[in-house]
Amino acid sequence: MNDSKRLRDVLFPEGGKIRNVLRFFNKVVKNLNMTNIKKFLKSVKEKGLLIAFKDTKNILLGRVEIDKKTTYQKWIEANEPTEEDLQNQRETKFELNPKISILVPLFNTPVNFFNELVDCLINQTYSNWELCLADGSETQNAELMKIIETDERIKYKFIGENKNISGNTNECLTLATGDFIALLDHDDLLPIFSLYEIVKCINENPNVEFIYTDEDKIMRTKENRVDPYFKPDFSPDTLRANNYITHFSIFKKDIMDKLEGERSKYDGAQDYDLILRMSEIAKNIVHIPKILYHWRIHPNSTAEMPDAKPYAYEAGRQAVADHIERIGLKGTVEFGETPGVYQVQYDIIGNPKVCILIPNKDAVEILKVCIKSIQKLTTYKNYEIVIIENNSTEKETFEYYETLKENEKIKIVYYPKKGYNYAGIINYGVKNCDGEYVVQVNNDTELITPNWIEKMLGFAQREDVGAVGGRLYYPDGSIQHAGIVVGICGLAANMLTNLPKDTHGYFAKESLIQNMSAVTGALLFSRRDIYEKVGYMDEENLAVAFNDVDFCLKIREHGKLIVYNPFVEFWHYESKTRGYEDTPEKKERFEKEANNFKTRWKDVIQKGDPYYNINLRDDTAQYEVKNGKI
Repeated sequence: MNDSKRLRDVLFPEGGKIRNVLRFFNKVVKNLNMTNIKKFLKSVKEKGLLIAFKDTKNILLGRVEIDKKTTYQKWIEANEPTEEDLQNQRETKFELNPKISILVPLFNTPVNFFNELVDCLINQTYSNWELCLADGSETQNAELMKIIETDERIKYKFIGENKNISGNTNECLTLATGDFIALLDHDDLLPIFSLYEIVKCINENPNVEFIYTDEDKIMRTKENRVDPYFKPDFSPDTLRANNYITHFSIFKKDIMDKLEGERSKYDGAQDYDLILRMSEIAKNIVHIPKILYHWRIHPNSTAEMPDAKPYAYEAGRQAVADHIERIGLKGTVEFGETPGVYQVQYDIIGNPKVCILIPNKDAVEILKVCIKSIQKLTTYKNYEIVIIENNSTEKETFEYYETLKENEKIKIVYYPKKGYNYAGIINYGVKNCDGEYVVQVNNDTELITPNWIEKMLGFAQREDVGAVGGRLYYPDGSIQHAGIVVGICGLAANMLTNLPKDTHGYFAKESLIQNMSAVTGALLFSRRDIYEKVGYMDEENLAVAFNDVDFCLKIREHGKLIVYNPFVEFWHYESKTRGYEDTPEKKERFEKEANNFKTRWKDVIQKGDPYYNINLRDDTAQYEVKNGKI
């Protein structure tokens, strides 16, 4: 995408039709004043034209100005070390004092960037490091050499030819004598407390083999920090869908030796390939939830121009495909919805039967929509719809059931107890079906994705996966479910609710295959024996609320992963049959079950969801940065 198209999309996201253009400029003229002009020109000078328009568009259109950096700036001020803290770090005596070898391949490196990089290393509050440089430029830069000579910890090798980023990095590796290897780009920066935090982590985890950190971006000047990425703990499916780890990556030296460095086959995604291979052999992986890396935004970086290096995305796709093959899985890897995101679809082993469990009470027209969509669209053949009848009273319901009985792919079982107990109804359905795999589907849903069973079954057949969920939308097209995080508002919540369809939230998480702590019971795919192993859903204490989250957490206690697959999509006309928790009796029951959930999973809630981040707010489901000290 070129700059002109980017600018057009920033100014006219609804399209560049003439009426939109005229409407835009009419608003701009009304709000044009010297103050706004100065703000705009200052932003152009500091950040460039495109970013300036992004920053000042709301001002020019007369909207309330919302400075997205304000909250993050407050976070920085509240959580990053003071001068006193930095001095204490310098004086700290660690039991373990490993040498950190920082590998930086050089190629036509801008002097100003390099000068800032060396400066940030020299000022580190932990001093046992070495900077290993391999220069693939055609000629040596005298100005760079002057900077290199300022510190004896800097090792430099002039290659005399460009071996590309992998080859140049491997040349850096030949200079390394440290206990740990860190990868750094020549145009990026570390905060001066970064290596201290790395070594602190090593002392707290002496057996650690791989460490990664959170990161942010710097625009034009190193003081102008934006776009913090607070990452989850190690998540294998998330990694296969996107290199969320990226920076700052630190390997134990013997791990790097086993990996034999980077491979030129994957240039552009060489770090991704390295991290994927690391995940295959490293047993001790630690994530530090702190911003310890600054990724510089400039015109040639993927930080500013995600499509600046299209070859890198193909290299990344190939890296994931090769990784999957190495670990003994079969499948395909396709591009996802955004650059650098991939859709992994695993091959189906055999032809197992899948039972689609649909609890139902009356509401025939809603049930018809659900069943017809499944019958019309589903491409997988070996399935059976099991309707779990729950105390219906309307004549039309039973007349419809009679018509369904003629279909060999549909059967109806009758829940024998009175009242509404969702967990009990599902358990009854599981015990009265004969499929090897089971998928819970609410009756107020409508299928969008034809090969939905294949996409979920491929994950569920993996031994390390316990349950799979999908992306659900409200009737207005906004998201109803994109995975569940435990601990939101002291309980658990569907993430990115109300985000409009075809738009992206925090780092496009709604469109990323990823490991989560839980997925909604409105669309939950699992093996039948998983229910047996974990003791089924809790119909005694969580009859209606939180039974799906509880079920997923029990699965995780058994060492299995939960996978959110956004490429499986349903409409969800939520609560159309059961209604909302809006009566005194329902509210009382909800409070009781919420307390039961909080009591049972108290330690998990207090510790924090490993697939979330302690730096993100726990009072909203939108992945927003906390405003204050952690």
